[in-house]
Amino acid sequence: MWMNIFSRFARPALQRSTSVMACHALRVCCRTGKTAGPLSSSLTQVQLRGHQTLGSASASASLPLTHHSVRHVRALDEERLMEVEWEDGGQSLYPFTWLRDNCQCPMCTLESAQARKLLLADLDIHTGVDVVEVTNDNKVSIVWPDQHTSVFDAEWLKKRCFSPAARQAMQEELFLNERYYWDSKLRIPTADYQEVLHDDQAALAWLLALRRVGIVYLKGAPAEQGQVARLAERIGYLRLTFYGHTWQVQDKYMANNVAYTSGKLSLHTDYPALHFAPGVQFLHCVTQAVEGGESEVVDGFHMAEQLQREDPEAFRTLTSLPVDFTDTGTDYCDFMLQSKKCIIDLDPEGRVVRINYNNATRNSVLDLPLHQVQPFYRALKTYVNIMNRPENVVTYSMQPGDLVTFDNWRLLHGRRSYISRPDRLRHLEGAYLDWDEVMSRLRILRSSVNDNV
Repeated sequence: MWMNIFSRFARPALQRSTSVMACHALRVCCRTGKTAGPLSSSLTQVQLRGHQTLGSASASASLPLTHHSVRHVRALDEERLMEVEWEDGGQSLYPFTWLRDNCQCPMCTLESAQARKLLLADLDIHTGVDVVEVTNDNKVSIVWPDQHTSVFDAEWLKKRCFSPAARQAMQEELFLNERYYWDSKLRIPTADYQEVLHDDQAALAWLLALRRVGIVYLKGAPAEQGQVARLAERIGYLRLTFYGHTWQVQDKYMANNVAYTSGKLSLHTDYPALHFAPGVQFLHCVTQAVEGGESEVVDGFHMAEQLQREDPEAFRTLTSLPVDFTDTGTDYCDFMLQSKKCIIDLDPEGRVVRINYNNATRNSVLDLPLHQVQPFYRALKTYVNIMNRPENVVTYSMQPGDLVTFDNWRLLHGRRSYISRPDRLRHLEGAYLDWDEVMSRLRILRSSVNDNV
């Protein structure tokens, strides 16, 4: 069987809860193992086919297996905190206000929706407590001054501990923020299209790799239209844009997009002209060109890191100066888009979270003071030159039935020019999804796979 050893990548994320079958869900062929920042203690290193190691998510990205028991609990009235002492010797502190706000009783929480019913207008943010104690079944019970009672499961409290380590672990479990950076030595993770459609463990493996590495190749799809829509149904639903639910990448007369020509496409992200660009892209090869048409990808986050290291001023420019993008035409309907974005988006902690760059739709309108124009061009040119270095670009050729899935917020993709014949016209079908839908399905699959073991 051509598929093998996904377990080295996904098994830690499932806390060793997958079956042997899941260990064959994805072939991971990454040679580089650099992550976005230092590896945390929750990441393990695994050897892949004799190449360099690749970090793999463990407890921070999965449901906990260990059982936590409460040894003792007490109220610190002056600090307005509840202190929990755990059987393993650790301690956690919880603010009174937060505990009252998150009471799990039916009066305060709609269990069927896991949604809060308690109104903030009715929350006493200066509340004290009357009684805190450990129940016989190892839950924490709190009686409030109005005699309302809240009962908290020990595991629920432990996961919501306010320590920096616990908060980081919870955020990693929820969002899988760790990334594996790569360059031209990447061997793209590959999975079987039919297994992803029909096996939950294979689908989870696919989505974990998509999140961590940013690109996964699927083989074995029928070489006919409709496969990107089938794959999207595995997650939820497609992202409708002005180019339709799906779109056909072909050489078209009077093309409304440079992708619909046979010329070279420079490295770019799709749709920066939208204020909220699609997060994930699917491309399925129905027919390949007679000559040329090879695909190219680079890790935009890794390139941004290189830019910051080599030219900090250029990095500051591209993370602070907004640029105008535009897109005009007619397809699913007529459109005239306009947006303003920085080329590199950062989160509040300074981590790169999105690349917005498409040279074709970068507007001639440049809303910058005169003295910032030349520095902007210098910074952008420097970033593009880093991306185009041969040691950073992965090149591959899609064959009919191949389907590539990738992170449109992170990867920049391009295409070499190609030649077709009338009886063999190059044809790819594409589609978009948003990361919200993808991450939702990943969390559901992760929970389901763990529950079924």
